[in-house]
Amino acid sequence: MTVTIAPSWQSQLKEEFEKPYFQNLVQFVKSEYKSHTCYPPGKQLFAAFDHTPFEKVKVVILGQDPYHGPGQAHGLCFSVPEGIPQPPSLINIFKEIETDVGGEVPENGNLEHWASQGVLLLNATLSVRAHQAGSHQKKGWEEFTDAVISKLSEHREGLVFLLWGGYAKKKGAKINRDKHLVLTSGHPSPLSANRGYWFGNQHFSKTNTYLIKQGKEAINW
Repeated sequence: MTVTIAPSWQSQLKEEFEKPYFQNLVQFVKSEYKSHTCYPPGKQLFAAFDHTPFEKVKVVILGQDPYHGPGQAHGLCFSVPEGIPQPPSLINIFKEIETDVGGEVPENGNLEHWASQGVLLLNATLSVRAHQAGSHQKKGWEEFTDAVISKLSEHREGLVFLLWGGYAKKKGAKINRDKHLVLTSGHPSPLSANRGYWFGNQHFSKTNTYLIKQGKEAINW
Protein backbone atom coordinates (compact mmCIF):
# COMPACT_ATOMS: atom_id res chain seq x y z
CA MET A 1 0.00 0.00 0.00
CA THR A 2 1.08 3.61 -0.52
CA VAL A 3 1.54 5.86 2.50
CA THR A 4 1.91 9.59 1.91
CA ILE A 5 5.03 10.50 3.87
CA ALA A 6 8.21 12.49 3.24
CA PRO A 7 10.34 10.74 0.56
CA SER A 8 13.36 10.20 2.82
CA TRP A 9 11.16 8.40 5.34
CA GLN A 10 9.38 6.48 2.58
CA SER A 11 12.64 4.83 1.56
CA GLN A 12 13.50 3.97 5.17
CA LEU A 13 10.09 2.60 6.11
CA LYS A 14 8.72 1.11 2.89
CA GLU A 15 9.16 -2.45 4.17
CA GLU A 16 7.27 -1.51 7.33
CA PHE A 17 4.31 -0.30 5.30
CA GLU A 18 3.97 -3.72 3.67
CA LYS A 19 3.83 -5.71 6.91
CA PRO A 20 0.50 -7.22 7.97
CA TYR A 21 0.35 -5.30 11.25
CA PHE A 22 0.61 -1.98 9.42
CA GLN A 23 -2.04 -2.90 6.91
CA ASN A 24 -4.33 -3.86 9.79
CA LEU A 25 -3.48 -0.56 11.46
CA VAL A 26 -4.46 1.38 8.34
CA GLN A 27 -7.85 -0.34 8.24
CA PHE A 28 -8.40 0.41 11.93
CA VAL A 29 -7.46 4.09 11.55
CA LYS A 30 -9.64 4.53 8.46
CA SER A 31 -12.59 2.99 10.28
CA GLU A 32 -12.05 5.15 13.37
CA TYR A 33 -11.81 8.39 11.39
CA LYS A 34 -14.95 7.44 9.46
CA SER A 35 -17.00 6.51 12.54
CA HIS A 36 -15.69 8.93 15.18
CA THR A 37 -14.03 12.29 15.62
CA CYS A 38 -10.30 11.59 15.76
CA TYR A 39 -7.15 13.68 16.04
CA PRO A 40 -4.99 14.93 14.47
CA PRO A 41 -6.68 15.63 11.13
CA GLY A 42 -5.89 12.78 8.74
CA LYS A 43 -3.57 14.87 6.60
CA GLN A 44 -1.40 15.59 9.66
CA LEU A 45 -0.90 12.00 10.85
CA PHE A 46 2.66 11.99 9.54
CA ALA A 47 3.38 15.70 10.06
CA ALA A 48 6.42 14.98 12.26
CA PHE A 49 8.07 13.15 9.37
CA ASP A 50 7.11 15.78 6.80
CA HIS A 51 8.63 18.59 8.89
CA THR A 52 11.82 16.66 9.74
CA PRO A 53 13.28 14.49 6.95
CA PHE A 54 15.25 11.40 7.99
CA GLU A 55 18.67 12.77 7.06
CA LYS A 56 18.03 16.08 8.87
CA VAL A 57 17.05 14.63 12.26
CA LYS A 58 19.34 15.84 15.04
CA VAL A 59 17.13 15.43 18.10
CA VAL A 60 14.25 13.07 18.88
CA ILE A 61 11.62 13.90 21.51
CA LEU A 62 9.29 11.02 22.36
CA GLY A 63 5.69 11.61 23.37
CA GLN A 64 2.99 9.05 24.02
CA ASP A 65 -0.43 10.04 22.65
CA PRO A 66 -1.70 12.99 20.58
CA TYR A 67 -3.76 15.56 22.45
CA HIS A 68 -7.42 14.49 22.36
CA GLY A 69 -9.13 17.88 22.66
CA PRO A 70 -10.51 19.91 19.72
CA GLY A 71 -7.88 21.68 17.65
CA GLN A 72 -4.92 20.66 19.81
CA ALA A 73 -3.17 17.84 17.93
CA HIS A 74 -1.42 18.60 14.67
CA GLY A 75 0.99 15.71 14.35
CA LEU A 76 3.89 16.94 16.50
CA CYS A 77 4.27 15.69 20.07
CA PHE A 78 3.77 18.30 22.81
CA SER A 79 3.00 20.95 20.16
CA VAL A 80 -0.29 22.79 19.57
CA PRO A 81 -1.25 25.11 16.71
CA GLU A 82 -1.15 28.87 17.16
CA GLY A 83 -4.23 30.18 18.91
CA ILE A 84 -4.67 27.05 21.06
CA PRO A 85 -3.91 27.41 24.80
CA GLN A 86 -0.66 25.77 25.84
CA PRO A 87 -1.24 22.47 27.69
CA PRO A 88 0.34 22.09 31.16
CA SER A 89 3.22 19.85 30.01
CA LEU A 90 4.20 22.31 27.30
CA ILE A 91 4.09 25.20 29.77
CA ASN A 92 6.55 23.30 31.96
CA ILE A 93 8.78 22.56 28.97
CA PHE A 94 8.94 26.28 28.20
CA LYS A 95 9.67 27.10 31.85
CA GLU A 96 12.62 24.71 31.85
CA ILE A 97 13.94 26.19 28.60
CA GLU A 98 13.67 29.69 30.07
CA THR A 99 15.69 28.64 33.12
CA ASP A 100 18.15 26.48 31.17
CA VAL A 101 19.05 28.52 28.10
CA GLY A 102 17.30 31.85 28.63
CA GLY A 103 14.77 33.63 26.49
CA GLU A 104 11.12 34.35 27.12
CA VAL A 105 8.27 31.87 27.20
CA PRO A 106 6.67 32.03 23.72
CA GLU A 107 3.13 33.26 23.26
CA ASN A 108 2.07 30.17 21.32
CA GLY A 109 2.81 26.48 21.57
CA ASN A 110 3.50 25.69 17.94
CA LEU A 111 6.80 23.76 17.81
CA GLU A 112 7.14 23.63 14.04
CA HIS A 113 10.23 25.87 14.36
CA TRP A 114 11.87 23.06 16.35
CA ALA A 115 10.90 20.48 13.75
CA SER A 116 12.36 22.56 10.92
CA GLN A 117 15.69 22.63 12.77
CA GLY A 118 15.89 18.83 13.01
CA VAL A 119 13.85 17.99 16.13
CA LEU A 120 11.67 14.97 15.39
CA LEU A 121 8.58 15.37 17.59
CA LEU A 122 7.41 11.78 17.64
CA ASN A 123 4.40 10.38 19.48
CA ALA A 124 4.39 6.63 20.09
CA THR A 125 0.77 6.53 18.92
CA LEU A 126 -0.05 8.83 16.02
CA SER A 127 -3.84 9.07 16.35
CA VAL A 128 -6.51 9.17 19.04
CA ARG A 129 -10.29 9.27 19.37
CA ALA A 130 -11.63 12.61 20.62
CA HIS A 131 -11.71 12.91 24.42
CA GLN A 132 -10.48 9.32 24.87
CA ALA A 133 -6.82 9.23 25.82
CA GLY A 134 -5.08 6.03 24.77
CA SER A 135 -7.95 4.92 22.55
CA HIS A 136 -5.67 4.06 19.60
CA GLN A 137 -2.94 2.40 21.63
CA LYS A 138 -1.96 -1.22 20.99
CA LYS A 139 -3.33 -1.19 17.45
CA GLY A 140 0.04 -1.13 15.68
CA TRP A 141 1.26 2.42 15.99
CA GLU A 142 3.75 1.50 18.72
CA GLU A 143 5.34 -1.17 16.52
CA PHE A 144 5.64 1.36 13.71
CA THR A 145 7.25 4.04 15.88
CA ASP A 146 9.59 1.43 17.40
CA ALA A 147 10.77 0.79 13.84
CA VAL A 148 11.29 4.54 13.34
CA ILE A 149 13.48 4.72 16.45
CA SER A 150 15.42 1.63 15.38
CA LYS A 151 16.11 3.09 11.92
CA LEU A 152 17.44 6.29 13.44
CA SER A 153 19.54 4.46 16.01
CA GLU A 154 21.02 2.12 13.42
CA HIS A 155 21.52 4.34 10.37
CA ARG A 156 22.34 7.72 11.93
CA GLU A 157 25.07 8.81 14.36
CA GLY A 158 25.37 11.52 16.97
CA LEU A 159 21.67 12.08 17.60
CA VAL A 160 20.15 13.24 20.88
CA PHE A 161 17.17 11.31 22.23
CA LEU A 162 15.13 13.04 24.94
CA LEU A 163 13.14 10.50 26.96
CA TRP A 164 10.77 12.10 29.44
CA GLY A 165 8.87 9.85 31.81
CA GLY A 166 8.71 6.10 32.30
CA TYR A 167 6.92 5.34 29.05
CA ALA A 168 9.47 7.14 26.89
CA LYS A 169 12.39 5.60 28.78
CA LYS A 170 11.02 2.12 28.14
CA LYS A 171 10.36 2.84 24.48
CA GLY A 172 13.91 4.13 24.00
CA ALA A 173 15.58 1.25 25.83
CA LYS A 174 17.17 -0.21 22.68
CA ILE A 175 18.75 2.99 21.37
CA ASN A 176 22.48 2.52 20.80
CA ARG A 177 24.06 4.60 23.55
CA ASP A 178 27.51 4.15 21.98
CA LYS A 179 26.41 6.14 18.92
CA HIS A 180 23.92 8.59 20.42
CA LEU A 181 23.29 10.75 23.48
CA VAL A 182 20.25 9.62 25.48
CA LEU A 183 18.96 12.03 28.13
CA THR A 184 16.24 10.95 30.55
CA SER A 185 14.18 12.68 33.20
CA GLY A 186 10.70 12.75 34.67
CA HIS A 187 7.80 13.83 32.47
CA PRO A 188 7.01 17.56 32.20
CA SER A 189 3.39 16.97 33.27
CA PRO A 190 2.48 18.85 36.48
CA LEU A 191 2.21 15.64 38.50
CA SER A 192 5.82 14.70 37.77
CA ALA A 193 7.28 18.18 37.47
CA ASN A 194 5.87 19.40 40.76
CA ARG A 195 7.43 16.43 42.54
CA GLY A 196 10.89 17.44 41.38
CA TYR A 197 11.38 15.04 38.47
CA TRP A 198 11.42 17.57 35.61
CA PHE A 199 12.70 21.03 36.46
CA GLY A 200 16.45 21.43 36.40
CA ASN A 201 17.18 18.58 33.97
CA GLN A 202 18.99 21.04 31.65
CA HIS A 203 18.21 18.84 28.66
CA PHE A 204 18.11 21.76 26.25
CA SER A 205 21.58 23.12 27.03
CA LYS A 206 23.01 19.58 27.22
CA THR A 207 21.52 18.82 23.81
CA ASN A 208 23.12 21.88 22.25
CA THR A 209 26.50 21.24 23.88
CA TYR A 210 26.51 17.74 22.40
CA LEU A 211 25.37 18.88 18.95
CA ILE A 212 28.10 21.51 18.81
CA LYS A 213 30.71 18.89 19.75
CA GLN A 214 29.37 16.82 16.85
CA GLY A 215 29.95 19.74 14.51
CA LYS A 216 26.23 20.40 14.18
CA GLU A 217 24.29 23.60 14.63
CA ALA A 218 22.63 24.09 18.00
CA ILE A 219 18.85 24.18 18.28
CA ASN A 220 17.24 27.58 18.79
CA TRP A 221 14.80 26.52 21.49
